[in-house]
Amino acid sequence: MTAAPPIRRAGSAVLESVPAAPERTAAAPVPAEQTCPAHVHPKQTVTAETRLAVVPSPGDEAREICAITRATVQAAIEVLAGTRPIHQLARRLDQRCLTVLQHRATLTRRMAARAPRKMGLHRNASVRSVRACGVTPDVYEASAVVMDELRVRAVAVRLERSKNVWRVTALEIG
Repeated sequence: MTAAPPIRRAGSAVLESVPAAPERTAAAPVPAEQTCPAHVHPKQTVTAETRLAVVPSPGDEAREICAITRATVQAAIEVLAGTRPIHQLARRLDQRCLTVLQHRATLTRRMAARAPRKMGLHRNASVRSVRACGVTPDVYEASAVVMDELRVRAVAVRLERSKNVWRVTALEIG
C-alpha cells in the first residue's frame, strides 16, 4: 500500500495526506458504501439515502432466477409424473407453455397406462443443478439438470420480467 502525495492548494499549506485505497484481491468483497446502486442513473448524484436503500445486486437477481427456475422445473416434472396438478403452475408459466406442458403430461400418462411395468417416467425426479444467464435486464435464460429413476434430463427455461413478476415464456424438457 502506498500513500498518496499531500494535497496542496494554491496559496496554502499542506492540508492533509490522504492514504490510497487499499489493494483488493479478487476474493475480497467490495464494501457496500463503495458500490453504486443499480437504480441510480450515471448522471444522478449518489446520496446517503440511495446508498442505504436495499437494491438487489446482479448476483442476487441471478440467485433469485435460479431459485425460481429450480422450483418451476421441479413442479413441471411433478406435473408430468402426475403427482401435481397443472393449475399450480398457472401463475408462473405463460399460457402457451402451460398448454404444451398439459399436452405432454396427457401423452405421458397415456403411454404409462399402456405399459405400466416399463414406464416409470419422471418418477422421483429431482433437480440437481441450475445455471442462469442474463440476456437483458428483463430476460434470463436458465438450464437445469434433472435426475429421475431412469435417466438424466436437461431442461431449458426462458424467464421474462413483466410488471416486476418473472414468468416462464419457454420451457423445454429433454
